[in-house]
Amino acid sequence: MERVRTIVRKEFYHIIRDYRTLAIIVVLPVFLLILLGYGVSGESSDVGLAVADLSKSDASRQYVEYFTSSKEFKVKYDVLSENEILNLLDHDYVSAGLIIPEDFGRNLAAGKGTSVQFYVNGSDPSIAQTTNLKLETIAQVASQTLLTKQLSRGANAAMLSQIEMPVTANMKVLYNPDNKTKIYMIPGLTAMVLQVQALLLTALAIVREREQGTMEQLVVTPIRSWELVLGKILPYLVVGIFNTIATLLVAVFMFGIVIEGSFWLLVLLSTIFVLGSLGMGVLISNISRTQMQAMYIAVGVVIIPAIILSGLMFAREGMPWITYYFGELLPITPFLVIIRGIMVKGTGASFLWPSIQALVILSVVYFAASVATFKKRM
Repeated sequence: MERVRTIVRKEFYHIIRDYRTLAIIVVLPVFLLILLGYGVSGESSDVGLAVADLSKSDASRQYVEYFTSSKEFKVKYDVLSENEILNLLDHDYVSAGLIIPEDFGRNLAAGKGTSVQFYVNGSDPSIAQTTNLKLETIAQVASQTLLTKQLSRGANAAMLSQIEMPVTANMKVLYNPDNKTKIYMIPGLTAMVLQVQALLLTALAIVREREQGTMEQLVVTPIRSWELVLGKILPYLVVGIFNTIATLLVAVFMFGIVIEGSFWLLVLLSTIFVLGSLGMGVLISNISRTQMQAMYIAVGVVIIPAIILSGLMFAREGMPWITYYFGELLPITPFLVIIRGIMVKGTGASFLWPSIQALVILSVVYFAASVATFKKRM
């Protein structure tokens, strides 16, 4: 047992003396639990709603209040037409839309029936089903309340024998009306696979050179920092482009996913995404002393949060601000909007421009950071 205690003591000394490993072992699990716990437990309240109230009556305003007073929905846009609602849904600015017809108030005042039209973004089946259920439930309660008010104003036997709901809610699910999960998940998994491969390959690149003792040879060569980083990244970028095309073809021919938008636009934007992930991997490699540290940081700080906080599995709308904005720092977050927009909705570059801009900025920032951190070690 004395020999075992000696080995245990030696290992504890190694852990304590290496502050990076100590921080990873002690701080990272607590950090992940706090960060991801809030991300997973976020409630989907204040779901974005666009309203085209063509009636502009007291009755229509009261009808909208049924949806907002419960805190389940929040009117983010007041628009004037159906096309504007569809445009907002295309851009993922809202999750649902409501059209109230011009004769809504007049029909209710005359005791006649009327109808409203709801649109639900169905690209994510789980969110679409929840949103659809909430809309139908609140719409039914609102219609029952209006019916009670009508009857209280003067019900008779003839009216009671032919009771009809005053407001009929018509639901239409867009983009994925059959609620097929694979249509939503396969593009997300494609993005995740590309990031994991790019990140892990380059996360070990610089630190492997350091462990093998070949870093000194690179330092004394007349090569600039950005040239060295670019030289490390380019071979993996070629591999990433090949894998992008391969995974997209697998999605189409093996899983039956139809790419509604431009295939080559998706390949181009995927290349930018892979470049950003490679830059992030080199950055991790630069700040790590060992391959084990690089693996821990890559998995704990990037890959696991990317699964939880990027919108791959959980909706980002209900997340607290700290987890929401941490997700904004990950290249996969805007790329998920891009790949799902092109594959599921068939949207073009103009619709996706905010996400494209965010992806380009993140890719440039991570590449510049990888160069800067390597330069400090020259």
